[in-house]
Amino acid sequence: MATGTLAGTLAPALLGAFLLLGSGGAAAKDRTIVVAPDGTGDHRTVQEAFAAVPDNSADRTVILVKPGIYDGQKILRKEKNKVTLQGEAADTTILTWHINTNEEQPAGTDPRYKGTALVVLADDFRADRLTFRNTSGDHGQALALRIDGDRAVVTNSRLLGWQDTVMLNNGRHYFRDSYIEGRVDFIYGSATAVFDRCEIRSKNGGYVTAASTPPERPYGFVFIDSRLTGDPAPWIDPAGKIEARPPGALAFLGRPWRPYGSVTFVNTEMGAHIRPEGWDNWRKQDNEKTARYAEYNSRGEGAAPGKRVAWSRQLGDAEGRGLTVEKILGGADGWRPAM
Repeated sequence: MATGTLAGTLAPALLGAFLLLGSGGAAAKDRTIVVAPDGTGDHRTVQEAFAAVPDNSADRTVILVKPGIYDGQKILRKEKNKVTLQGEAADTTILTWHINTNEEQPAGTDPRYKGTALVVLADDFRADRLTFRNTSGDHGQALALRIDGDRAVVTNSRLLGWQDTVMLNNGRHYFRDSYIEGRVDFIYGSATAVFDRCEIRSKNGGYVTAASTPPERPYGFVFIDSRLTGDPAPWIDPAGKIEARPPGALAFLGRPWRPYGSVTFVNTEMGAHIRPEGWDNWRKQDNEKTARYAEYNSRGEGAAPGKRVAWSRQLGDAEGRGLTVEKILGGADGWRPAM
């Protein structure tokens, strides 16, 4: 059956779930749970649906999340593996939280995961057509999403925050056709992750990434065919004076949270908000000897290969074109994200 015919016969959310499940006949075994805030589903909250997922299952559980705003911290425990969160549209299906790490955490939240809207401890998590956000604002660490498991896939989604929007603490992960925004270190952690065809938006300068890649891990964060966007010029200062964008409104591509942080941009369009030097050493000159920062075929007003710091790299064709999703994420198990 042609894809166009399938799209015309299935509701958009169910079509998205079908595409996420992949092929091979496994879909027939999948368990489905419906979450609806008005009580018309199996559960009213995402956390209740998580609790209903079988432990250590060999089959996938698909949680269909109906439109609504789902407030509060949500934790997918390690034993709740192979879960798909499927929304109908990212702008109407929102998982949110409003607490940062500097605030008193409400009763019932896990103190190990302060200020985090969604914590994923399980392997093989997938999410599609959802918004994950933390609305705390510029008041400290406030995570929209933290992933500690392995092999997560996030597609057609929005991740919104300010500082530390997305923490990828471990494992390998794949983001595609998604939007991520923040200001300070808003994509960070020690995981290996590919951001494919994503928009990464900086809010008033800051740092896009803060990788803490272990030295033995060949790849950290790799952005492929993506766009870096930022607040548009002209800049308006608090006094209302319109002037050219000041240095403080420009963003660094990244700074190393740990000495061997690894970040690479491949075929990425960079806006004028990106600083010409590109990278920051986090006030530690020794990081310049170990951090692994590179670009291949950057373009746009923020692409300035001749002005980048001397300790970053511009890759040649062979190395740049060789950075495929399969090579970066394959690992010992040969993982290929379902697309």
